[in-house]
Amino acid sequence: MWPVRFEDVPPERRFPVFRGQGNWCGWYWSATCGDHVGFESWLERDRLVLLDFDPLVTGMASQPFRLTWTDPEGKQVRHTPDFFVRRADGTGLVVDVRPDDRIEPCDAVKFAATAAACSLVGWDFLRVGAPDAVLMANARWLAGYRHPRVHRPDVAARLMAVFSEDAPLLEGVRRVGDPIAVLPVLYHLLWRQVFSADLETALLSAGATVRLSDASMGGGYADASAIAAGG
Repeated sequence: MWPVRFEDVPPERRFPVFRGQGNWCGWYWSATCGDHVGFESWLERDRLVLLDFDPLVTGMASQPFRLTWTDPEGKQVRHTPDFFVRRADGTGLVVDVRPDDRIEPCDAVKFAATAAACSLVGWDFLRVGAPDAVLMANARWLAGYRHPRVHRPDVAARLMAVFSEDAPLLEGVRRVGDPIAVLPVLYHLLWRQVFSADLETALLSAGATVRLSDASMGGGYADASAIAAGG
């Protein structure tokens, strides 16, 4: 199975939809994949946003495969992980999304078995819960500007010149032009992490300090894995 591109596989099973359903299923359009990725809860959707926001992620798929094994009592057990993630270095990450307070003993067994199976083929496994509220709110906002159609090269070039040094968000935008036209481009560049701002301790605001990211200046993304994994 090593040559299989699990980041491109269709979901192993359909997402259930029924009357009185307590969870929300849907499809998230991923800028990373250029396609839709399914989710079975708002929490899974939030995790997809964070994975999409991570520049070290190059692909992802939901419900990518099903594991089946026999427990010590001879009972067959099945588990379908929530996501498969491909990183820029070619490594694989399998993700299960479940809040800490919703893990039953049987779930813990499934997660442990999945982690063991992943280790056998050289993949990482991560079980994640609810992300940090401030980071998630900022990522959701920027995700609204993730589509490439938002990008305007001429405006982006002027923004990069203005924010070559740290500047307040709105002040810098007004130096470029009408905020109604310029702000979407700035948010798109923040989504792509061409620019950086403090997204973990405060909501984006007019006074937020914006700067060119380390990656734009030839560096790396020091906190990219933390953003995707759980923040």
